[in-house]
Amino acid sequence: MSCTLLIKMKIILLGSPGVGKGTYAAAMKERLGVPHISTGDLFRENIKNQTELGKKAEQYVKSGDLVPDEITIGMLKERIKDEKGFLLDGFPRTTPQADALSEITRIDLVLNFVADHEVIIQRLSGRRICRNCGAIYHMKNIKPKVEGVCDKCSGELYQREDEKPDVIKERLKIYEEKTAPLIDYYQKKGLLKTVKVNEDFSTHKKEILERIFKAIGGQ
Repeated sequence: MSCTLLIKMKIILLGSPGVGKGTYAAAMKERLGVPHISTGDLFRENIKNQTELGKKAEQYVKSGDLVPDEITIGMLKERIKDEKGFLLDGFPRTTPQADALSEITRIDLVLNFVADHEVIIQRLSGRRICRNCGAIYHMKNIKPKVEGVCDKCSGELYQREDEKPDVIKERLKIYEEKTAPLIDYYQKKGLLKTVKVNEDFSTHKKEILERIFKAIGGQ
């Protein structure tokens, strides 16, 4: 597939917590020259700029409720109206959302990033965060010089509650239950491609990117 066709592709990114989707998206964005559109960023941007939709979304965010689909779709429609291609992250999450999305734009491909549960548990449960400056470490890949102490500010390193093994297992179970219908939905449309990503991206970047672009259709 030519570069011209690639930069006009509209791609949805699926993947469980800890699979590394944001990392892959950053590398894909750089190579394809298309924007990485995250619904989380869309909410923050619209709320910060106090757009009409942003004000509506803010009310739900502040009360801890889910932002209704029509508001999310409205923000998304406005954001992508002039884009020839994009990487969409965080939407859709359900088949009704997928139906709504199909009414405002075409989708060329859905990339489903998967890794073994053991790999994801190791990735997430190994993370440690500095309470003081927010620096991120990993007990296997990015170790601090002194265990439990931040290299940058000497602050205490801690493990987030949602990154403890038992909690991660539950998060993965919930994700798979919620995403299964969506995967089936796009599989039936012939748009779904699965990319296995068990390796660490920092040491296997070339191989993983080759796998991703093979799935997309470009070498």
